[in-house]
Amino acid sequence: MERDVQLVRDLVAASPGFEDLFDAHVFNEHGVLSHVFFWDVVQETVASFLGGDETDWRVTLRFLEEQLRLDVPEVTKVIVTSFLFSLPWPDQPGYGLVNHLGPTMSARFAAIRPSG
Repeated sequence: MERDVQLVRDLVAASPGFEDLFDAHVFNEHGVLSHVFFWDVVQETVASFLGGDETDWRVTLRFLEEQLRLDVPEVTKVIVTSFLFSLPWPDQPGYGLVNHLGPTMSARFAAIRPSG
C-alpha cells in the first residue's frame, strides 16, 4: 500500500470521527485519493475547532504532527500541501487553529504561508 493511502487509513483509525467521511470518500472516488480526502479532513478539523463534535481537532493535529516528524516524503507532501496549505486564512473563521499546530507543523506552515 502506498504511504499516502496508509496515512489516510491510519488517521481514520486514530480519529474514528472520520470513518463516515472515509466510507463516503472511498465509495465516491472508487478508492482512496489522499489529497482529495484531506480537503475534507481540513473542513472537519476546522468545524471541530469551531465547536463541532464529530471529530476531535486535537487528536487530528497530534496525529499529523507525529506523522510529519517521521519525514516520509509521500506523507509530508499530503500533510503540507493538502492540510496545512488549506487551513483557513487570517480573515476566515477557524484561523486560530494554526496557533495550536505542533512545532513541526508550525515550521512547515510558516514556510508555505509566511503571511499566515
